[in-house]
Amino acid sequence: MKLTYRVEDGARLGALLWEFGPGWRMISSALLGGGIGPREWVLNAQVVAGYSRMDPVDHLLSLGPAGDGVGMLTAASVDRCVQASDGGVEAYATVGLRVPTWAAAPEGSADPELAPMRVGTINIVTVLPVAMTDAALVNAVMTVTEAKSQALIEAGFPCTGTASDAVCVAAPAEGPAELFGGPRSEWGARAARAVHAAVRQGAEAWRPRDFT
Repeated sequence: MKLTYRVEDGARLGALLWEFGPGWRMISSALLGGGIGPREWVLNAQVVAGYSRMDPVDHLLSLGPAGDGVGMLTAASVDRCVQASDGGVEAYATVGLRVPTWAAAPEGSADPELAPMRVGTINIVTVLPVAMTDAALVNAVMTVTEAKSQALIEAGFPCTGTASDAVCVAAPAEGPAELFGGPRSEWGARAARAVHAAVRQGAEAWRPRDFT
Protein backbone atom coordinates (compact mmCIF):
# COMPACT_ATOMS: atom_id res chain seq x y z
CA MET A 1 0.00 0.00 0.00
CA LYS A 2 1.38 3.41 -1.00
CA LEU A 3 0.19 6.78 0.31
CA THR A 4 0.59 9.88 -1.84
CA TYR A 5 -0.74 13.44 -1.70
CA ARG A 6 -1.97 16.00 -4.20
CA VAL A 7 -3.48 19.49 -3.99
CA GLU A 8 -6.99 19.70 -5.41
CA ASP A 9 -9.84 22.13 -4.85
CA GLY A 10 -7.53 24.08 -2.56
CA ALA A 11 -7.03 21.12 -0.22
CA ARG A 12 -4.21 18.65 0.41
CA LEU A 13 -5.72 15.26 -0.29
CA GLY A 14 -4.31 11.78 0.09
CA ALA A 15 -4.69 8.65 -1.98
CA LEU A 16 -3.95 5.02 -1.13
CA LEU A 17 -2.79 2.68 -3.89
CA TRP A 18 -2.50 -1.10 -3.71
CA GLU A 19 -0.60 -2.51 -6.69
CA PHE A 20 -1.35 -6.22 -6.98
CA GLY A 21 -0.27 -6.85 -10.56
CA PRO A 22 -1.65 -9.65 -12.75
CA GLY A 23 -3.23 -12.77 -11.33
CA TRP A 24 -5.96 -11.28 -9.15
CA ARG A 25 -9.74 -11.19 -9.32
CA MET A 26 -11.77 -8.61 -7.46
CA ILE A 27 -15.36 -7.84 -6.63
CA SER A 28 -16.27 -4.26 -5.86
CA SER A 29 -19.09 -1.76 -5.62
CA ALA A 30 -16.70 1.03 -6.70
CA LEU A 31 -17.43 3.56 -9.43
CA LEU A 32 -14.34 2.47 -11.36
CA GLY A 33 -13.76 -1.24 -11.89
CA GLY A 34 -16.90 -2.32 -10.06
CA GLY A 35 -18.40 -5.77 -10.49
CA ILE A 36 -16.35 -8.98 -10.73
CA GLY A 37 -13.29 -9.43 -12.91
CA PRO A 38 -9.51 -9.38 -13.24
CA ARG A 39 -8.00 -6.27 -11.66
CA GLU A 40 -4.40 -5.24 -10.99
CA TRP A 41 -4.71 -2.37 -8.52
CA VAL A 42 -7.00 -0.62 -6.07
CA LEU A 43 -7.11 3.14 -5.48
CA ASN A 44 -8.84 4.81 -2.54
CA ALA A 45 -8.73 8.53 -3.28
CA GLN A 46 -9.69 11.24 -0.83
CA VAL A 47 -11.78 14.15 -2.12
CA VAL A 48 -13.28 17.21 -0.48
CA ALA A 49 -16.52 16.70 1.44
CA GLY A 50 -18.43 18.89 -1.04
CA TYR A 51 -17.21 16.95 -4.07
CA SER A 52 -19.18 18.10 -7.11
CA ARG A 53 -17.41 16.72 -10.19
CA MET A 54 -19.72 14.97 -12.62
CA ASP A 55 -16.94 12.79 -14.10
CA PRO A 56 -15.81 10.69 -11.14
CA VAL A 57 -14.72 7.73 -13.28
CA ASP A 58 -12.49 9.93 -15.46
CA HIS A 59 -11.19 11.59 -12.31
CA LEU A 60 -10.22 8.21 -10.82
CA LEU A 61 -8.60 7.12 -14.08
CA SER A 62 -6.44 10.23 -14.00
CA LEU A 63 -5.26 9.38 -10.48
CA GLY A 64 -4.62 5.65 -10.92
CA PRO A 65 -1.98 3.69 -12.86
CA ALA A 66 -2.46 2.08 -16.26
CA GLY A 67 -4.37 -1.16 -16.65
CA ASP A 68 -7.59 -2.43 -15.11
CA GLY A 69 -8.17 -1.49 -11.50
CA VAL A 70 -10.69 -0.51 -8.86
CA GLY A 71 -11.12 3.15 -7.94
CA MET A 72 -13.03 4.43 -4.90
CA LEU A 73 -13.65 7.95 -3.62
CA THR A 74 -13.93 8.95 0.02
CA ALA A 75 -14.27 12.11 2.06
CA ALA A 76 -12.47 10.38 4.95
CA SER A 77 -8.82 11.11 5.73
CA VAL A 78 -7.03 8.25 4.00
CA ASP A 79 -3.83 8.82 5.97
CA ARG A 80 -5.77 7.44 8.93
CA CYS A 81 -6.43 4.15 7.18
CA VAL A 82 -6.64 1.27 9.64
CA GLN A 83 -5.25 -2.17 8.81
CA ALA A 84 -6.10 -5.42 10.55
CA SER A 85 -5.38 -9.06 9.78
CA ASP A 86 -6.70 -12.46 10.76
CA GLY A 87 -5.40 -15.84 9.62
CA GLY A 88 -3.94 -14.57 6.35
CA VAL A 89 -6.75 -12.11 5.51
CA GLU A 90 -5.87 -8.43 5.39
CA ALA A 91 -8.47 -5.66 5.81
CA TYR A 92 -8.01 -1.93 5.30
CA ALA A 93 -10.65 0.64 6.24
CA THR A 94 -10.94 4.40 5.87
CA VAL A 95 -13.71 5.49 8.20
CA GLY A 96 -15.66 8.73 8.09
CA LEU A 97 -18.97 9.14 9.90
CA ARG A 98 -20.09 12.65 9.11
CA VAL A 99 -23.55 11.35 8.22
CA PRO A 100 -24.21 7.96 9.86
CA THR A 101 -27.16 6.27 8.18
CA TRP A 102 -29.46 3.32 8.72
CA ALA A 103 -29.81 1.20 5.58
CA ALA A 104 -33.60 0.95 5.92
CA ALA A 105 -34.87 4.50 6.33
CA PRO A 106 -38.40 5.85 5.77
CA GLU A 107 -39.18 6.73 2.17
CA GLY A 108 -38.34 10.33 1.38
CA SER A 109 -35.82 10.72 4.20
CA ALA A 110 -33.35 13.47 3.32
CA ASP A 111 -29.69 12.53 3.48
CA PRO A 112 -27.11 15.29 2.97
CA GLU A 113 -24.52 12.62 2.17
CA LEU A 114 -26.10 12.27 -1.27
CA ALA A 115 -25.76 15.91 -2.31
CA PRO A 116 -24.27 16.86 -4.63
CA MET A 117 -22.43 13.58 -5.36
CA ARG A 118 -22.25 10.12 -3.86
CA VAL A 119 -18.84 10.05 -2.26
CA GLY A 120 -17.93 7.02 -0.19
CA THR A 121 -17.05 7.71 3.41
CA ILE A 122 -16.34 4.21 4.72
CA ASN A 123 -14.28 2.33 2.16
CA ILE A 124 -13.02 -1.19 2.85
CA VAL A 125 -10.43 -3.21 0.96
CA THR A 126 -10.18 -6.89 1.94
CA VAL A 127 -7.44 -9.15 0.58
CA LEU A 128 -7.86 -12.93 0.68
CA PRO A 129 -5.01 -15.40 0.05
CA VAL A 130 -7.24 -18.00 -1.65
CA ALA A 131 -9.23 -18.10 -4.89
CA MET A 132 -13.01 -17.87 -4.66
CA THR A 133 -15.93 -18.63 -6.94
CA ASP A 134 -18.14 -15.75 -8.06
CA ALA A 135 -20.78 -16.79 -5.54
CA ALA A 136 -18.22 -16.89 -2.74
CA LEU A 137 -17.01 -13.41 -3.66
CA VAL A 138 -20.56 -12.09 -3.50
CA ASN A 139 -20.97 -13.82 -0.15
CA ALA A 140 -17.70 -12.26 1.04
CA VAL A 141 -19.02 -8.77 0.24
CA MET A 142 -22.07 -9.53 2.38
CA THR A 143 -19.81 -10.73 5.20
CA VAL A 144 -17.59 -7.64 5.00
CA THR A 145 -20.65 -5.38 5.10
CA GLU A 146 -22.18 -7.21 8.05
CA ALA A 147 -18.90 -7.01 9.98
CA LYS A 148 -18.68 -3.29 9.23
CA SER A 149 -22.17 -2.64 10.57
CA GLN A 150 -21.49 -4.74 13.68
CA ALA A 151 -18.34 -2.72 14.40
CA LEU A 152 -20.11 0.62 13.97
CA ILE A 153 -22.95 -0.31 16.29
CA GLU A 154 -20.55 -1.67 18.90
CA ALA A 155 -18.56 1.58 18.68
CA GLY A 156 -21.70 3.50 19.59
CA PHE A 157 -22.79 4.85 16.22
CA PRO A 158 -26.53 4.39 15.53
CA CYS A 159 -26.09 3.31 11.92
CA THR A 160 -25.30 0.50 9.51
CA GLY A 161 -22.84 2.72 7.64
CA THR A 162 -23.19 5.79 5.46
CA ALA A 163 -25.25 6.14 2.31
CA SER A 164 -22.25 5.82 0.01
CA ASP A 165 -19.83 3.27 1.43
CA ALA A 166 -17.75 1.18 -0.98
CA VAL A 167 -16.12 -2.23 -0.68
CA CYS A 168 -13.55 -4.25 -2.60
CA VAL A 169 -12.57 -7.87 -2.02
CA ALA A 170 -9.45 -9.17 -3.79
CA ALA A 171 -8.53 -12.83 -4.25
CA PRO A 172 -6.01 -14.77 -6.37
CA ALA A 173 -7.31 -15.76 -9.78
CA GLU A 174 -5.68 -19.22 -9.77
CA GLY A 175 -5.89 -22.15 -7.41
CA PRO A 176 -8.67 -24.25 -5.87
CA ALA A 177 -11.64 -21.92 -5.47
CA GLU A 178 -13.45 -21.63 -2.16
CA LEU A 179 -17.20 -22.19 -2.51
CA PHE A 180 -18.30 -20.12 0.49
CA GLY A 181 -17.57 -16.64 1.84
CA GLY A 182 -20.11 -16.37 4.63
CA PRO A 183 -19.26 -15.44 8.22
CA ARG A 184 -19.05 -19.07 9.36
CA SER A 185 -16.95 -20.30 6.46
CA GLU A 186 -13.20 -20.60 7.09
CA TRP A 187 -12.16 -17.56 5.06
CA GLY A 188 -15.34 -15.58 5.54
CA ALA A 189 -14.93 -15.79 9.30
CA ARG A 190 -11.36 -14.53 9.05
CA ALA A 191 -12.44 -11.69 6.74
CA ALA A 192 -15.23 -10.75 9.14
CA ARG A 193 -12.88 -10.55 12.11
CA ALA A 194 -10.30 -8.53 10.20
CA VAL A 195 -12.86 -6.06 8.86
CA HIS A 196 -14.57 -5.77 12.23
CA ALA A 197 -11.27 -4.92 13.92
CA ALA A 198 -10.29 -2.33 11.30
CA VAL A 199 -13.66 -0.58 11.19
CA ARG A 200 -14.08 -0.65 14.97
CA GLN A 201 -10.71 1.02 15.46
CA GLY A 202 -11.41 3.56 12.71
CA ALA A 203 -14.84 4.39 14.14
CA GLU A 204 -13.54 4.86 17.66
CA ALA A 205 -10.77 7.17 16.40
CA TRP A 206 -13.10 9.28 14.25
CA ARG A 207 -13.56 12.91 15.23
CA PRO A 208 -16.23 15.35 13.92
CA ARG A 209 -13.58 18.02 13.33
CA ASP A 210 -12.44 16.01 10.32
CA PHE A 211 -15.71 16.80 8.50
CA THR A 212 -15.60 13.28 7.09
